[in-house]
Amino acid sequence: MSDSTPAAPTFEQSLGELERIVNSLEDGGIGLEESLALYEKGVGLLKQCYVQLRQAEQRIQVLIGVDGDNQPQTEPFAHQASAPEKRPGRRRGAKASGDEELPL
Repeated sequence: MSDSTPAAPTFEQSLGELERIVNSLEDGGIGLEESLALYEKGVGLLKQCYVQLRQAEQRIQVLIGVDGDNQPQTEPFAHQASAPEKRPGRRRGAKASGDEELPL
C-alpha cells in the first residue's frame, strides 16, 4: 500500500503562502472570522519556517582549517546577522507625521 501522507511543504512554499496571507490581511477585504483563521494559519507557517531554518543552520559547518592528516576541521556555524537593519518606514495606511501610531 502507498503512504497517503502528503509531503511537508518546502520552506519556499511555506514562505510564499505566508506572504499571500499577509497580503490578504493587509488588504482588509475579508471578515473578522476569516482574518483570524488566516492569522492562525500564518502563525503555524511561521513556526514551520523557523523549524526549517534551524534545521538548515544545524547542517552548516564552517571550515576552520586542516589537521595533520590533511583532514578538514570544522566547527558549528555561529549565526550573525549580516543584513543592515531595516529603517522604519510608513506602512500602507499609516498615519501622517504628527499623528499618533500604536507600536506593533
